[in-house]
Amino acid sequence: MTTNTKTFSNNKTGYKKNRYMGRRKVCSFCIENINYIDYKKIELLKNYITDRYMIESRRRSGVCAKHQRLLAKAIKRARNLALLPISPNHRLGSYK
Repeated sequence: MTTNTKTFSNNKTGYKKNRYMGRRKVCSFCIENINYIDYKKIELLKNYITDRYMIESRRRSGVCAKHQRLLAKAIKRARNLALLPISPNHRLGSYK
């Protein structure tokens, strides 16, 4: 009867070890005690939009669930009032 000879130790080449410890992101709105995200603060909202004008996920932006909902609502309101572009084609009025 044969036994399995594969072992998973740190010395093997197939073993992948984590090189760094991830640091937990902290919600910037919670730190500043912000309860309402104003849709007129365009410079703040631009930090949470990708280059394709999509809303960044919580995982990437580091915002908590409560503030992510408020942030999404503020971005959608700003888009509705044409303060923020909806897509890259809407930037600078080029509708090709």
